[in-house]
Amino acid sequence: MEKDTKSKIKTGSFNFSQIGRYFLMAPEEDGFWRVSDRTFSDLDLEDVFKFVDRTHSSIGQQYLYYILRTIPRERARAHALENTVDFFQKNPAFRQIAADGLSRLDKRDAYYISSLFHGEHIKEPKWLLLIKILSGVSLVAAVLSFFFPKVLILLLLLFPINMGIHYWNKNNLYQYSSSIPQMLTMIGIARKLVIIPEFAGLKDLKKSIDVLRNAGRKMGIFKMEARLQSEIGQVVDYLLELVKALFLVEPVLLFSSLRTLKTKRQDIRNVFHFVAEADVALSVLALRESLPHYCRMDTDLQTEGISAKEMYHPLIWDSVSNDITLKGKSALLTGSNMSGKTTFVRTVGINAILGQTINTCFAKGFAMPLMNVRSAIRMTDDLLDGKSYYLEEVMTIKSLVDENPAGDRSLILLDELFKGTNSVERIAIAKSVLSYLAKQGSLVFVATHDRELADYLSDTYELYHFTEVIEDETIYFDYKIKPGKLVTTNAIRILDLNKFRIKLNSWGGD
Repeated sequence: MEKDTKSKIKTGSFNFSQIGRYFLMAPEEDGFWRVSDRTFSDLDLEDVFKFVDRTHSSIGQQYLYYILRTIPRERARAHALENTVDFFQKNPAFRQIAADGLSRLDKRDAYYISSLFHGEHIKEPKWLLLIKILSGVSLVAAVLSFFFPKVLILLLLLFPINMGIHYWNKNNLYQYSSSIPQMLTMIGIARKLVIIPEFAGLKDLKKSIDVLRNAGRKMGIFKMEARLQSEIGQVVDYLLELVKALFLVEPVLLFSSLRTLKTKRQDIRNVFHFVAEADVALSVLALRESLPHYCRMDTDLQTEGISAKEMYHPLIWDSVSNDITLKGKSALLTGSNMSGKTTFVRTVGINAILGQTINTCFAKGFAMPLMNVRSAIRMTDDLLDGKSYYLEEVMTIKSLVDENPAGDRSLILLDELFKGTNSVERIAIAKSVLSYLAKQGSLVFVATHDRELADYLSDTYELYHFTEVIEDETIYFDYKIKPGKLVTTNAIRILDLNKFRIKLNSWGGD
């Protein structure tokens, strides 16, 4: 990751199994919609995330991913984020301090911090008391052996027993050898961030930091061990391991620490969110500084619709921007092959999600009410389950209909409905589904080759189209949205321009 405040697009691999760890473990909360796996794939949001992510820490990266997949039903989160972004923009010195501190958590091990307050910890063994007794007896025997050498015999008898327990506990220890040291680093970063004037009034947070700082003193051995492993030689490491085994240091401290962590889950969560949210704010600021233009989302529409001005797709270099305004109606887009209608549908979805999550739209103006975003754009045969393309379409569209109760508005993005069946039935079914969705109150964007649908749905859908220009035996696309339905086609013309010549009798015809 870049350490400067104006972070560039990250290079290298993205481990989404770790990045998505916090999102998958976090409980679903009331007041939020979750972006489904299907919509995440349909809109290429994994690639969008790679473009948007300018975070400095692993936990900031995890939290940014979580934010992009949870759409709030109210604007409190967006307002809080905006306040922090504005502060860092106006105070570059504090922005640099935050960036430098957060970069200390730019480690793979930091991805595991969230497991300390999500999920269950390993349970204490029923014979933990025996471990403590053996530890205490070993310690006393070691001290007494300086005065009574014969006590060494007891120590030698205890050693193989303690060694067995020590290595039995290693598997337990490995589960926390990454997360606990990184949590302690996170607490240290939070202490430095909380003195920044923007966060001076967060008294509950300061209390959580102090509580964890006091609790973390006995966990310092985890951080110290991680440091020693990188600094000491192999011989010293073996000697240290023998000492820890003889006195059962690791199991005693581990289960004592876990008992403490269990009672401090909320405090860990508070500090995690604070540090991660600061990093997300820095990421959003760096993203905005890299864009040709952007806007904050406006949700105060007087009518139920959408308005976008010079909206563009963030992943397309020198992308063509488009305007669209809908008032009370959905949008049906017809278009020539390769003309950009599906990309436009995706562009609407990406802006709708990022506008509601990080308050950043790739446009000069973007307004719409808060809405869940759902889609059915990219569908394939499911050969492993024996599903045909058409059956997959039916099940997907049925889920959209079933999950769209009246009164709960959604932005629904569709592409080429029911193309797995014949044209007569496809048009009839698509007309019924699209009419139903629009009348249920959803805002629908649908791209289709079936121009007949434009005639059937003109009462509930605004009609738009994309088309091409052919000049000097060359086909051009301007990727600009135009009002009305498409009146020309280009499939045969494209064959002709590419010198596609096949005689009918090549298939055995007359």
